[in-house]
Amino acid sequence: MARTSAADSFTARLRKAVHRARIALRKSGVDYFRGDGSDWIALAGLLLTIPAFTWGSIVVPVWVSPAALVLPIVAGGLLLRPASLLGLYAAAATALIIESVVLGPYTEGPARVTPGTVLTVAACGFFGLLIAQFRARVGVPWRRGGTMLFDLRERIRVQSALPKLPKGWHHEMALRPAGGQSFSGDFVVAARTNGGRTLEVVLTDVSGKGMDAGSRALLLSGAFGGLLGSLPPHGFLPAANGYLLRQDWDEGFATSIHLVLDLDSGDYELLSAGHLPALQLHAGSGRWEEKDTDGPLLGVYDAAQFDPVKGSLRPGDVLMLFTDGLVEASGRDISEGIDRLTGEADRYVASGFEGAAWHLIEAVAKDVNDDRALLLLCREA
Repeated sequence: MARTSAADSFTARLRKAVHRARIALRKSGVDYFRGDGSDWIALAGLLLTIPAFTWGSIVVPVWVSPAALVLPIVAGGLLLRPASLLGLYAAAATALIIESVVLGPYTEGPARVTPGTVLTVAACGFFGLLIAQFRARVGVPWRRGGTMLFDLRERIRVQSALPKLPKGWHHEMALRPAGGQSFSGDFVVAARTNGGRTLEVVLTDVSGKGMDAGSRALLLSGAFGGLLGSLPPHGFLPAANGYLLRQDWDEGFATSIHLVLDLDSGDYELLSAGHLPALQLHAGSGRWEEKDTDGPLLGVYDAAQFDPVKGSLRPGDVLMLFTDGLVEASGRDISEGIDRLTGEADRYVASGFEGAAWHLIEAVAKDVNDDRALLLLCREA
């Protein structure tokens, strides 16, 4: 009985020890992936590859060239911190010396350590060190750099998603960054306010395009999303203008259009800050009407005034909001671009506008080197 109890106690202690070791290993792996943990595991693994390459260069030089030492050096530039990287470089330099001594002078045969081999390994090490120092300054390890950019892109997409609309309404949204990049200077923030009866949508075009404007667009989309619904509709653009002025950016202006739509009646107000006019399709006449309102750019003038223009969406009507990337081009007037956009949109009047936003961008501004955003709001007949 005593032996059985002792065995059970030992088994229980062993299971707890294994469990603690597993938790510690998992935590270490997560910390390493996030860049918070030590890089000694990666350093140890790379250091072990250097004697393996050295042995291969001496024993089978036809298959393993002395230049193969660039492989752990390149990997080290991606995985290690600068201090650890110097230790790896010291081991690689030692390996080159050993190979040159054992194999003999490079003038006496092939597959030996030549000056070109040394220069190649040294150049890879130099660039690897530059990359490691840059990561150390930024504070974002390579293991999290791509993940962080992906997360930022997804946050912009989530913030640009329109809320679900009640029966009788349909919306389409398409966003295309310049040059096929993942980040855009155009963004949308939207919210249903007044107990869900009112839809507020803000379409903004930040100065610049693509990656240059993406960081400012991310910051502004978060700020505008916090302001939207927290202020009366007429107070949004003045508050957004004050926010941009406080940033004091060298290139800090933006255009914006703010839609306030009553989902019960279809009545709406548009407030613009230097933005292009909205377009409304009247189902009765089949014609597009420009809904233009004056207002200065955001981030330029203090105490700017933004006057609204009013309208109403009847059953079958469509309201289109867009940025200048769809209609503006060198050597062409904006009015011509708007005519082309409405001409393409007329093709969807009979069949409906479901899926039309993306196709409209493809039709009128597929290869334009500018950010493009298009929003369609349809009141179903």
